[in-house]
Amino acid sequence: MPDPKRAPEPVLEERDRRDYERVVSSFYGEDEVTAIITLKIDTKEADSVATKVSRHECIEDVFLVTGDTDIVAKAKFRNYAALKKFIIETIAAIDGVKDTKTLMVVSTFKERGAVKAEPGAESPAR
Repeated sequence: MPDPKRAPEPVLEERDRRDYERVVSSFYGEDEVTAIITLKIDTKEADSVATKVSRHECIEDVFLVTGDTDIVAKAKFRNYAALKKFIIETIAAIDGVKDTKTLMVVSTFKERGAVKAEPGAESPAR
């Protein structure tokens, strides 16, 4: 039963979904994709869900957090298709997961404490 307090999510027409897929796939192609995945979960299942998410090789970091999401995970995939498959087939199948949002990283400026240089930009200050 839908939550009456939650606004209904917009429904994309099938054509719009295909167009979105085409645009995203053409942007990322076969390049490696880094994603931040947020999960809303059944609170009673927090440790179980976080543990199950953590077991996957593509997952680099998992955090149980406060706020409007419950778990935040950082992951790397060989390409966009692998990310999509992971979200649809793996994350969605975990008991206790109510909702996900996936943020695909466009540029990384600092990772694991190391400043990254942008292509064409000056080297970062040390």
